[in-house]
Amino acid sequence: MPAVPALSRRAWTLVICATTVVALLVAAAFAPLPFAIAYPGSTVNVLGSDKGKPVISISGADTRKSSGQLRMTTIVATGPGTTVRLDDLVDSWFDGDRAVMPHDAVYPVGDTTEEIERHNAKEMKKSQDTAVRAALRYLHRSDEDIDVTLRLADVGGPSAGLLFTLGIIEKLDGDGRGGDLTGGRTIAGTGTIEADGTVGAVGGVPLKTQAAKRDGATVFLVPKEECSDAEAELPEGLQLIPVTELKDAVSSLRALSSGQKVPSC
Repeated sequence: MPAVPALSRRAWTLVICATTVVALLVAAAFAPLPFAIAYPGSTVNVLGSDKGKPVISISGADTRKSSGQLRMTTIVATGPGTTVRLDDLVDSWFDGDRAVMPHDAVYPVGDTTEEIERHNAKEMKKSQDTAVRAALRYLHRSDEDIDVTLRLADVGGPSAGLLFTLGIIEKLDGDGRGGDLTGGRTIAGTGTIEADGTVGAVGGVPLKTQAAKRDGATVFLVPKEECSDAEAELPEGLQLIPVTELKDAVSSLRALSSGQKVPSC
């Protein structure tokens, strides 16, 4: 049998490689991928009510009303059992109202909706308790005299910690000078909180800024380490204020209400 010409061998090699690539692409298009697709979620004014009940209730001390709002922000993601395929990812990458996130970043614990909801509820309760301690510690108030109850329906996780803390401070002390900490503005934001006032990073910041702008916010408090994420898809007219500690957030809001210069990303 005559030898196959070298050019023919090369051609066959290209055909085999191309066929393999096409097969892999077809398989990838239909295979489930380890990602979730997230969207801007709801926002809630922690100085107001949710589902007909006050988000923050305080007894044992005089409280004050604010003319502004402090809105915690959320994202909504595809469920833990939702199959996400390549075409879903491609669509989301070109849609500014959606984001592709690693499945484990959205659902780090649990494989079922029930397990994840229990975990998120536990994290929310922990965040609320820590927010109370951080606020009272900042104000040098005793939890033996003041009782603070936080309620928020259908929201889990720790990312509302900073806004809960600021809400408690606003209700008890305002800006500390007789005025509102909000300065009458609609302030939104995100960030975890530690009892010592440390503000921690969260996920989905670009989507949360969109939710904030949609619901009337003009200012967004963001953990400083996530400034670049927030700037990536920043809605027009929304001012970012970076924070690393509770005292940063309070001093920045005071400066903002007084017309002074505030930090920026």
